[in-house]
This record gives sequence, structure tokens and C-alpha cells, in this order.
Amino acid sequence: MAKTATKFIWEPDEATRERANVTRLMRKHGLDDYWELVRRSQEDPEWFWPAAIEDMGLEFSRPWDQVMDLSRGPEWATWFVGGKVNIAWNCLHRWAESRPAAIGAVGLGEDGSRRELTFAALSGEVTRLAEALVGLGVREGDRVAIFLPMSPEVAIASHACAHIGAVQVPIFSGFAAPAVAQRLQASEAKVAITAETATRRGRDVPMLEILEEARREAPDLEHVVVSPWDDLVAGSPGDLPPAELDSEAPYLLTYTSGTTGVPKGVVHVQGGFLVSIAREVAYQADAGPDDIIHFVTDMGWIMGPWTVVGGHAMGSTLVFAEGAPDWPQDRLWRLIEQEGVTILGISPTLTRALIPHGEPRADLTSLRVMVTTGEPWNPGPYRWLFEEVGGGRCPIINCSGGTEVGACFLSPTSVVPIKACSLGGPALGMAMDVVDAKGNSVRGEVGELVCRQPFPGMTRGFWRDPERYLDTYWRRFPGIWTHGDWASVDEDGSWFLHGRSDDTLNIAGKRIGPTEIESAAIAHPAVAEAAAVGIPHDVKGEVAWVFCALLPGREPGDELAAEIKRAVAGELGKAFQPDRVLFVSALPKTRSAKIVRRAVRAKALGTDPGDLSSLENPETLEEIANAV
Repeated sequence: MAKTATKFIWEPDEATRERANVTRLMRKHGLDDYWELVRRSQEDPEWFWPAAIEDMGLEFSRPWDQVMDLSRGPEWATWFVGGKVNIAWNCLHRWAESRPAAIGAVGLGEDGSRRELTFAALSGEVTRLAEALVGLGVREGDRVAIFLPMSPEVAIASHACAHIGAVQVPIFSGFAAPAVAQRLQASEAKVAITAETATRRGRDVPMLEILEEARREAPDLEHVVVSPWDDLVAGSPGDLPPAELDSEAPYLLTYTSGTTGVPKGVVHVQGGFLVSIAREVAYQADAGPDDIIHFVTDMGWIMGPWTVVGGHAMGSTLVFAEGAPDWPQDRLWRLIEQEGVTILGISPTLTRALIPHGEPRADLTSLRVMVTTGEPWNPGPYRWLFEEVGGGRCPIINCSGGTEVGACFLSPTSVVPIKACSLGGPALGMAMDVVDAKGNSVRGEVGELVCRQPFPGMTRGFWRDPERYLDTYWRRFPGIWTHGDWASVDEDGSWFLHGRSDDTLNIAGKRIGPTEIESAAIAHPAVAEAAAVGIPHDVKGEVAWVFCALLPGREPGDELAAEIKRAVAGELGKAFQPDRVLFVSALPKTRSAKIVRRAVRAKALGTDPGDLSSLENPETLEEIANAV
């Protein structure tokens, strides 16, 4: 079911347009309409990407000979061919030269501790750690695992790897030893960087102990570096220059959970990742040197590297907060007030989890942009974030892409009107489309989200598994990236997502995304969160079961289940009334706050849920099985 045209929830004023980075880019090239810029960026990538690089001030130590090379086909496109670049230089060292006293990172502990580092201090720490890694035998192309809580050390470790051309392997800080071991094994990491302990919800997390247990299953791991690494870097002079790396040199190897089998190792490269992420943070999030960015994330989710690379490429201050954003319940709001955060990154799921705690009581007037991603929005929580957190004055830059995209396919920007829950339209440089089962463009109805042209941030394949990469994205419609999301474009040109295409329900021949059923359920005043899954049915083919977590003080029961069923039917029609409404205390989520519907469905059916290593609360699965 496609979204219909609705009133814009936010429209930019003249001051917002004037200060926007994208306005500067448009004026440089004689454009006065944002959507004309989008069109030209799609049709003429050899003009757009160099124009963006020049406007953002990114520096290649050797110019490229060719913007893109499609000689091996779009699946294996390469970018800025022959160019030399270094992410650590662009994100850190150049700022240490031009703005040495500016604050590059702030670290906040759950215990109230705070420290800040200037760009000059960060640059020195990165260089010394890079020298120490070289002393441990790390060479260009070697893999270095980063298993750290969110703190300035994640940026230091990340940039130190980039400094010498090592490939960083970020691992979720909440993983247990088996999940850590799997990633160490698969990546053949030579060195791992960790902390002795981390703190989450007032409890110590024994990170070094977890890593040492995982190490028993990782024969390639030669060294473990423990933060603080003062002794290790004591003999480092801090004068090693950043390596001049080929634009296509691997930069990042990060793992995403699959529905079956082992996680996918996604490879990103120095040039393409830098340019794509910086482009998004500059023109979609509108960040610059005066901004203070806090994204509630982890380096094991792509938004961690997005923040570290994009934020630092723009010269922004990054605020890292170890531990949980809702412990205590108002921690996130107090953090924004205390640090003067101007750009907040938050997921829809975390927003829903914060709503029951009430409206923020902190001063949030420093905020000017909110970036959201992770899954489709429900209308109620979206409006709560817009009105209660953003005060109705901050655009919600709701973007969607993925680990393999290395940025976002779809995103609004601050210079155009935005509809509630919309993703605006294609991000700059992304040739997006919505197609039917035959690959034909459709509008006003739900179809598959595809990208018709390659782009610099595109993964260079799955680590040691090229066939899986091609099967996943390129073989449905040859030559076209098929992302696996349902999307639609309404009559005003606003784009919406409707969930993963493999999550879609087919009820009596009628397709519907789970998000629409969930939104109707969440609209009931008792429901905090919901997950809708399709269950086989002899007559209808498939019916919807909705698992609901309730707000505090609300009790489950048959009468409440009937009310929720009626609410969904009233919103979507009787054909989509859930067959069952079941109650649980919580839904299974990743550390990046995504609800894992495939695990919900598998537990409901008693089948294999696939890889669950990214779940933060696996105990919820047993509750789902018992509820059935």
C-alpha cells in the first residue's frame, strides 16, 4: 500500500537555506533548484563527484586519472582510479594543522566523567598508535579488529588504521565471545584493540576477558592492544607521515548478520568511503566545523564509521558516550544540553523506547538537525521526536541505505520540505528507482527499491565471497543493484520505505509491509512497540501475527488484543486485521536498535532464526516462543 500525499511537516526558512552546505554547492554551479542538482548528480557522476570533493575540501595527495572505471561491469566499479588518498589525513591531521586547538572529540562515561581532546591531541595520539601498530608488524592491508566501547579511543584506533593503510574490523562492543571469535576468524585479524572493561547500565563488561576467550578460536591473532595503551606508545616519536594509499585500497571490513549462514564481510575502500560518507554528512546532515555531533551508535553498526569519518571529515566535534543512552532515563537529553549538541543521530526504535519516560526536561535548543536511520518510522513516534525533541524547528533527516551501501540511498536535506516519515528522495549521486517484478519503474505503488548506477561508497564485494555478493544484489535485475527494501514514491515525489521485501506479508493475495500493520498497532494507547510477521494459513495463504510490548501500567489480555485487532482493521481495512495479537515484555533487537522480525517469525514457527550474534537481548526469543 503506497503512502498518499500529505502535508509537509517541516519547511525550511530562508536562513536555513542560506547556511546550508548544499546551497553553497548549488551556487558554485549555477543551480537554484535542489532537485535539479539531484538529477544532474545522477546523470553526470563524472561531473558531480569531483565537484563535491572540491566543494567539501577533501584532499587527494595524487589526483585521479579517471573518475570511474566500469570495465569489469557495474558490479565491480572502481572510483578515482590512480588517485592517492588517506582518510586519517582528511579526517584528522589536516585539522590539526589548520585548527589545532579546536575540540575534535569528547568522551562521556556513565559515571559522569568527561574528557575532551583537541584535533592536535587526537592527531598525535593517532600517529603514535599507528607507529606502535607498525612496530607490532602491521602492514598495509593487514586486518586490525576494534572491540571498544564508544569513546574517543574508537576514533583514535580507526584513524590509526587508516594512517598506515591497515583494514579495520569494527566489532560490536556488546558481543559475546563466540560472535567476536567468528569475526576474528573470518577477517584473519592480526591485531585486536580492546579495553579491559566497559560500563553499561552500571555494570562492568569484561571486554578483555571476552576477547581473550574469543582469541582461542582465532589462530591468526598475534597481538592484543589494551586501552589505555600508554606503555605501548611510550617509545613512539609521533612523526610517521600518513601513507599515500591507492583510492581503491581496502579501508574497512565490517560484518552484517545474514538470515542464514555466517555474517557477510562487507569491504569498503579509502577513496569511495571517504567521499560518499563526507558527501552525506555535508549535504544531507549539513554538518560543518561549528557542529557538535552525537550519534547513538556503535562502531559495529555502519553509523559508527559514518560518524567518525563523516563528522571528522567536516571538522565537527564528535561526542562519544559509553554505555546506554537511557541509563538513567534522561541521559540522552541531559547530554545534548550539557554538550550543546547541534546534530543528533537516533533510531526510530530508540525513540519509541524513550517515549514512555515522558517529554524531555532538558534544554534542547542547541539542536538544529536530527538524523535518523535503521528502519521505517511509525507516524506517532516520528511526530514526538519532531515536536518534543526538535521543538518543531529541526528537520528530521531520515535516511536509508545499509552497511553495503557505505552511505544512504535515500535522504531528505534541510533545503527542501519534508513529509512525516518520508525519506525525501534519492541522495545526491544515487540513481534510485522503484520497480515492479519485471524491473519497470512504478510510482504511486509499492515496489522494489533499486539503484540503476554504481556509486563510490558501494561495497567492493563480500570478503572472500564474490558469488554471495552478486547473488545478494545484482542477479535479480542484471546490472541493477536490488537492495531488498519495499519503497514507494507518492504524487508529490516523496519517497517512503515499507520494510524489507523479504519481510513483506501476502494476505489473501494483498501485499503489505509489516511497518504499516505495526504503525496501526502502535497507535493504540497501550502499545509501546510491535512486530508484525506473516504466518502460513490454509485459506488466506498468510495471516499477520502481531507481537506487542506494552507501555508501563498496561496489562495484557484478550480484551486488549481484540482492541488492537480492531485498531489495525480500522486503519488498514478488515482484510489486514491480525489473526493473533500476542504480548511480550520486549522485542528482539540488535545493538543498533533494529527489531529482528525474521527471528520473531522463526520463533513463532519453530524454525531456524539464522544468525543471531547481533542481538542485544536474545532472551526475548524464548518469551516469544512461549507466547505462541
